Amino acid sequence: MTAELPNVEHDLIGQFSKRIEASQHKPRILLLHGSTRERSFSRLLSEEAARLLQHFGAETRIFDPSGLPLPDDAPVEHPKVQELRDLVMWSEGQVWCSPERHGAMSAVFKAQIDWIPLALGAVRPSQGKTLAVMQVCGGSQSFNVVNQLRVLGRWMRMFTIPNQSSIPKAFMEFDADDRMKPSAYYDRVVDVMEELMRFTLLLRDQKDFLVDRYSERKESAEQLSARVNQRSI
Repeated sequence: MTAELPNVEHDLIGQFSKRIEASQHKPRILLLHGSTRERSFSRLLSEEAARLLQHFGAETRIFDPSGLPLPDDAPVEHPKVQELRDLVMWSEGQVWCSPERHGAMSAVFKAQIDWIPLALGAVRPSQGKTLAVMQVCGGSQSFNVVNQLRVLGRWMRMFTIPNQSSIPKAFMEFDADDRMKPSAYYDRVVDVMEELMRFTLLLRDQKDFLVDRYSERKESAEQLSARVNQRSI
C-alpha cells in the first residue's frame, strides 16, 4: 500500500506570485555573542559585524549576556530573559558568535539559545529568520563551533547562510582600539555580513510561505476539530 497524495493546496507558484511586495524598513539584525569577559573577542567581532551591517543598511542590536541566568534557574519573567526574547521577536536575521572552549561553543552562548523557546503561544520566535555563524579561537583555526551553531540554527528552524567566519588567535586580530585589523579574516567577515544582508532581503517577506508545513496544518486542523467536538458534547 502506498500513501495517497494529500488533499492540500498545491499551486505553490500561484501562492508565491502573490507575495512579491517587499518591506521598505531596514533589515533588523540581532547579534549574540558568547562571553562576558571585559575584553571579549566574540563581542568585539560582533561589534565589527554590526558596523558592517549598518554600513549595508541594516538596523542592529547586540544583546549583552551578562546577568542572564542559567536556563530554568529563574522565571521567564526575569528582565534579561524578557529582553532576549523581545529582541529575538524583533529580529529578521541574526548573527551568532561564540568563542571555542574545550572544542565547543561556550556555556554563555548556549544559555542564550536555551532561553529562546521554539514557540511562544502561536508564534515561533526564531522560525524563518536568517542566520550567520562565526567563532573566535584562542589558538589555531577550528570550525567546531560554527558547525555546532549550524546544527542549532537548523533546530531553531532558521535559514543559515552558506558562508561563515572563524578567526584563529583572535587576540592578534584586534588593535588597541578594539577594532579588527585589515586581513583576509576581516575580508571574510565582510563577505559573511554582505551575504546575510542579501539573504535577509530575499527571505524576510517570504518566511511564512517558506516554513508553512503540511504536517503542522494537518495537526492544527485535527486539534481544532477535537476542541469543536468536545464543546458540542
